Amino acid sequence: MESPIIEVNSLQTSFQTDDGEVPVVNSISFHINRGEVLGIVGESGCGKSVTSLSIMGLVPANTSKVQGQIRFKGENLATASEARMRKIRGNEIAMIFQEPMTSLNPLFTIGEQLTESLRIHRKWNKKQARARAIEMMKLVGLGRAESLMDEYPHQLSGGMRQRVMIAMAMICEPELLIADEPTTALDVTIQAQILELMKKLNQETKTAIMMITHDLGVVAEMCQRMVVMYAGKIVEEGDVSAIFQNPKHPYTVGLIQSVPDMREKKERLYSIPGQVPKPGSQKLGCPFAPRCSHVMDRCLSEAPPLQLFNNGQKVRCWLYEDGKGADIYDAAISSS
Repeated sequence: MESPIIEVNSLQTSFQTDDGEVPVVNSISFHINRGEVLGIVGESGCGKSVTSLSIMGLVPANTSKVQGQIRFKGENLATASEARMRKIRGNEIAMIFQEPMTSLNPLFTIGEQLTESLRIHRKWNKKQARARAIEMMKLVGLGRAESLMDEYPHQLSGGMRQRVMIAMAMICEPELLIADEPTTALDVTIQAQILELMKKLNQETKTAIMMITHDLGVVAEMCQRMVVMYAGKIVEEGDVSAIFQNPKHPYTVGLIQSVPDMREKKERLYSIPGQVPKPGSQKLGCPFAPRCSHVMDRCLSEAPPLQLFNNGQKVRCWLYEDGKGADIYDAAISSS
């Protein structure tokens, strides 16, 4: 068993609003082992991206508060200085951002931005860095890599910018790669190519990957373990195979039911009723209770703790106490 490269303990990220301090990530804990691919899934607004930005030290300091521990190779990044984080970002930890147009600097060429981390962190000269940047662009499927080096972000399509961001994140072969919806703007062929490249990086360099995605197919293909987030909390965690075969939290069951099954013909795809609650809007009980078909009186007044099962699966639900409880997945499938 590989040792953890990062351990997140009781992470809470809050933002200042007109209504006061509102937690968006609410006391979550998880780890990623060296060489492991961890999937983090959940609907928009569940706190996935804020978790990744907290790890990178990129939440705005003047309007937010980050509490808890983020231990990367034993060092607590939650208390690290900005100067220290600049040495880590792009080198030891890199991130593929969800929106490439706002992440690329419009004033610098693609080549200048791709080679920057190599010149700062690796001390490579211009010729070495340019050759490596061109190699990376070809690997992510950008055919005319040499000419793209001298172009600006606005001259590229959304999919091309996304591939530039992926090349930029992977160029220094980081020890931890955070990928926030890395294939959203890409067609199916390029998506498969990018995922294969990330697999290769993971296998050859033991780069750990934190994969944030809505696509459960990507999780099934890429990840060994997965974390399901809802309303800023972890509601289920475990091995990918165990959760896909027997999801325990009603929210996880709903997510898996929402995946189209090509073997079945249905007039209408399943969708979870209702919406993710606004951060800070629900003070009592389980945040999923208003959308849950298994809701009990207790769910409305008491927030459930994480329950640990014998197979290592963790679930935050009152249906299971002391790691026991009836399985709800088979019943949900048979009734759908």
